[in-house]
Amino acid sequence: MVIMVLFSPVCKAQNEGQYTHFMFNRLSYNPAYAGSSGAISFTLLYNNQWLGLDLQAPVPGVDAGTTPVNYLFSFDMPIRWLHGGIGMILNSQSIGYHNNTTIDIDYAFRMYWGPGNLAAAVEANLYSFGFNTSNLYGCSDLTGDPGSPSSSAGDPAVSNQDVSDFLIDVSTGLYYQVPGVWYASLSVKNLLGSHSDKLNYQNARTVYAMGGYEYQFPYNPSFKLKPSVLVKGASMTVWQAEAALIAEYDNAFWGGLGYRLRDAFTFMAGINWKWLRIGVAYDLTTSKLGYMKPGRSLGTFEIFLNGSFRIDIPKRRPTVSGNTRLTR
Repeated sequence: MVIMVLFSPVCKAQNEGQYTHFMFNRLSYNPAYAGSSGAISFTLLYNNQWLGLDLQAPVPGVDAGTTPVNYLFSFDMPIRWLHGGIGMILNSQSIGYHNNTTIDIDYAFRMYWGPGNLAAAVEANLYSFGFNTSNLYGCSDLTGDPGSPSSSAGDPAVSNQDVSDFLIDVSTGLYYQVPGVWYASLSVKNLLGSHSDKLNYQNARTVYAMGGYEYQFPYNPSFKLKPSVLVKGASMTVWQAEAALIAEYDNAFWGGLGYRLRDAFTFMAGINWKWLRIGVAYDLTTSKLGYMKPGRSLGTFEIFLNGSFRIDIPKRRPTVSGNTRLTR
């Protein structure tokens, strides 16, 4: 990681977090989803990736940073006089010595088209990047006694001061849905590909294509099957795909299985209680980071909470005025 950050010509990365509950977290992938549910909605999500992975520092007893940890909060609602919806996403992510915070502000314009509705959106992306260099060690720090390294200030490539920067970018997307039947989503994140000279870093333009379908058993309407798929590509060079199938009973209990290509098998379960949806997920790592060996990944844990409710404003009764004039 140190070599990549300090010596590569430009470090490009995908800023968006990786979430198992992507089908319940569509706003973070496409701003055009804002307001599509027709209700005021919020989502809380916690993802701890690659639990148990042994991150070895160059010196014993030194903090080696963390595996990817994501905290996400999103909010969206429809607004009739804007002919669409608005949304906001707050995402905090830590990876190794990096700490990143993102704020996304969304507006989606929605129109009826065919049997469903089509939305087009624009999103403002505000990125705050931080890089903790105080725990980094160069080769001059390894004095032969691993327990007593020299100060990292002796290596000109390693600074004792944290480095941070702020970037602005924009994203866009299209979202079409036939409510209760199917949806299709296409978006592009980080259109500007903003660049940080301080961190020698550039936002990766990322494409997301997502879709889902809802099948209700004709002879037992209490059961539904909900398949979904997500394909993402960073800088048009690195691609990843995942698919999931969720079974739901009586709109109260649900569970599902999925697979992320060359990465993990996913398992999900949850309940719907009144206006809340609560879910947990576990990813079984299938890449070389896992294989259930000591010091390797024991998998990824995720917990998800969504609240959705409507506020019905009663229509005003028409005022009736009487005419006191008498006519003959």
